[in-house]
Amino acid sequence: MEKNNTEYLEKLVHINRITKVVKGGRRFGFSALVVVGNQNGKIGIAHAKAKQVPDAIKKANELARRNMKQIPLREGRTIHHDIYGKDGAGKIKLRSAPKGTGIIAGGPVRSVCEVLGIKDIVAKSLGTANPHNVIRACMKALSKQNSPKNISNLRNKKISEIVEKRG
Repeated sequence: MEKNNTEYLEKLVHINRITKVVKGGRRFGFSALVVVGNQNGKIGIAHAKAKQVPDAIKKANELARRNMKQIPLREGRTIHHDIYGKDGAGKIKLRSAPKGTGIIAGGPVRSVCEVLGIKDIVAKSLGTANPHNVIRACMKALSKQNSPKNISNLRNKKISEIVEKRG
């Protein structure tokens, strides 16, 4: 179990306090939004609720580890091509960037990129700033991208026939 903790990077994106009004007063609960990744193309996102903040975070981390997805990366540092994702009012544009650019992204998208292992990317969140919708839009966009390996398998061609030669 200990080795598992060092293998994955866990990032807390958002905590929300929920109030339930009962006869004796108010009851507080907490919800946590978490992203977990191995910094090598594997990522999971989860949202969990509990009466205490640490319990909510722990539950979300466990859920995220169970729902991991593999995302193809180019040279292990950026995405293959520019992509657009939408979920609810959350819209996001992700653009691949040359080496040395860094992660140019705000809040929730930055967390996703860091745990995924993306080192160079330019991202713009449009529409809402709600972290839940922005992260889901980001995940939809990332899962939409095609790597040259996938395209070569679909077209029954070699990767070298698909990837253009530079220079």
